[in-house]
This record gives sequence, C-alpha cells and structure tokens, in this order.
Amino acid sequence: MGLSGLQIFKYLPAAKKAENTNCKQCGCPTCMAYAMKLSKCQVDISACPFVSDELKDLFEYSSKQPQKTIDIGGVKIGGENVLYRHEKTFINKTVLAVLIDTDAKGWQKKLETVENFEIKRVNEVLKVDLIVFKGKEIPDITFNHVSLGELKSCGIKFIENNGFKTTSKELIDMRTNAIKTKEEKFSAPVCVHITGADDNKICAKSAFYICKYANMLLFDKFDEAMFSTLMTLRQNIFTDPQKPLQVESKIYEFNNPDENSLIFMTTNFALTFFAVANELENLPVPSYLIVTPADGMSVLTAWSAEKFTAKMVSKTLKNLDFASKVKNRKIIIPGLLAHMKEELEEEIEDFEIVVGTVDAYAISDFVNKTLCM
Repeated sequence: MGLSGLQIFKYLPAAKKAENTNCKQCGCPTCMAYAMKLSKCQVDISACPFVSDELKDLFEYSSKQPQKTIDIGGVKIGGENVLYRHEKTFINKTVLAVLIDTDAKGWQKKLETVENFEIKRVNEVLKVDLIVFKGKEIPDITFNHVSLGELKSCGIKFIENNGFKTTSKELIDMRTNAIKTKEEKFSAPVCVHITGADDNKICAKSAFYICKYANMLLFDKFDEAMFSTLMTLRQNIFTDPQKPLQVESKIYEFNNPDENSLIFMTTNFALTFFAVANELENLPVPSYLIVTPADGMSVLTAWSAEKFTAKMVSKTLKNLDFASKVKNRKIIIPGLLAHMKEELEEEIEDFEIVVGTVDAYAISDFVNKTLCM
C-alpha cells in the first residue's frame, strides 16, 4: 500500500515546525493539503522543493507495484497491492479459464458449452473469462482465448495443483512476499492448474484459492454448477466494499405489464432490487417496478441520508413520464417508508400511495390480499 497523508506529513516542514512551513510553493494551501494530495497521487512529489531524500526514497518504495499486471486480450491478471480487501480493495478478479485440448475427442462440444455458458448475478452477466487451447488446432473464435504456450510465456507463474497444503502455502507465501518485500521474484501473477476427478473437492479447493490468493485458475474440466458457485463467490470477494452495489434507475417490467398493472417502488440498492424483482417475477400478475436513484443505498439508509425524498420521487416520475403510460394510479412503496405516505401524496398529485410490505418475501401474500379487496 502507498503512504497515507499523515505518514507523508510527518516528513514535511509543517510537521517539524521548520522553516518554509506551509509555504504554498507546491500549489497547495498547507503542507497537510499537499500530503493528502500526494497520498492520492493527485500531485507530483517534486512539487515541494523541501521534500527530503528520505521521503523521496520512502515514497518511491511505497509506490512500487507489488504484483505485475498482465493483459491477455483484455483479460487483466494480477496487479494486486494488498493482502486483505478491507485495506483498500482487490483490483482484478481471479480469472477463471478452461483448458481445451483440440487433440482430444469431443473438444468441439466442450468449446460450445463453455462459449454459451453465462449466469446473471446482481446485475452482472458472468461468463468464463478465458479459453486456453492446447493441441495442433487453434480454432478461430471471437471468445477471449490464448494457446497454452502463449499463456506460459507471458510472465505468469504456474502452479500444478499437486496437493492442497502445498499449493495453498505457495499461494499465500507468494502474495505475502510480494506485498511486504516488493521483490521482483515474487511479482508475477499466479495461475493454478486445477486437475482431478472429484467435482466437490475441486470446487472446495478452488474456492480457497480464489480467497488465498490465486490470480488465475485453469480448469481441465468444465462443470456449469461448479463455475456458477465459484463465480458467485468471486463476485463477493472482488466487490469493492467502499462502493455500494447498485442497479440502473429506471422502470423495470415483469410479466408483460399493461397500463392497468401493479406498480411498485424501491431504491437502486442492488440487493433490495433483486429481492423485490425475484418476487415480482413469480407473481401471477404483471407489474412495474420504479427504481429511484439513491447512490446504491437501501431504503431506510437512503431516507436517512435524504437520498429518498418526496421531491426526488416526483422528479423521477416526471423524468420517466410514467403518469402518461399507465391508468393505474396506485404506487406501492416499501413498508419501511410508511411514514412518508402523506408527504409523497402531497408531492405526487397523479398517484395514490399504498404502503406495501417490509420484507420482499411477503409481497406475494400482500398482492393476493390486495387483489381480493
């Protein structure tokens, strides 16, 4: 990790109460402001004429990338600079690749299956990242691919999965040394070649390697259920904890709604959206879901942060021109926002506000009771 603003500041004139304190020659109002900008690489270290050689050496070392980034046809491998996600964030997700031997029988069917495989998780379509070919024939496909020989010659360190204990120790040692020493011999991204016949053992080992600390996994076998599991795990591990998961703010349609269909509303927090969307997809009636912009915050968080207000909801509806598209004049809001019912109705003249459920799983029962009324 790079130096923090406070770590840099203690080497500057202001921290030492020395001459030239807060001289502004760097273009910043104070030494502290310069230190904070330098920690974020928003200013060059040479901007301050009074930086010591000690700080220059320390800054150069701290700024050195511990692990190289290798780009294979747009697939980035490596480039990590922390051991733990909460320290900053992980950079490039563990690449999941499939090895296809074109000298083996039935390779075309395996290739077709890999190319067509995809799953959708939290507003993201997940596919196999890379196909690696070995054998005499290298087919011309649009899917990201590389030959095994090219992969091994691009600077990646290969580990054969000969034993879980040995492999896991080598992965942890490589990453730990890369981060702590920044020595060249530890800087290569690491690929583990996953072999074996037991899918359960392969999945368990691979899950550990994604967490600690494989940059790439190359599988001899391709199993859709296993890849779905590993991709879901990987998505959780490589999500930036500082950035809320969010979906696009717009009107979503379920089961071919018309102008008389039910209308629901929620924020653009991804987990809330997919919980509600799953219920609406399984309803016996069509519906709309209005998703309001809320910086990826959940319902109550958005309300408390003033990201879900009556004026904002009114503006969203007007921007979407929703009133002209439907005859139904009832919008069902989350039960957690029941206290906003009157405020929303005062601001939104075209619609009546109906208080819905607190939990998404209760939507089905709520709809059944509503339709029977």
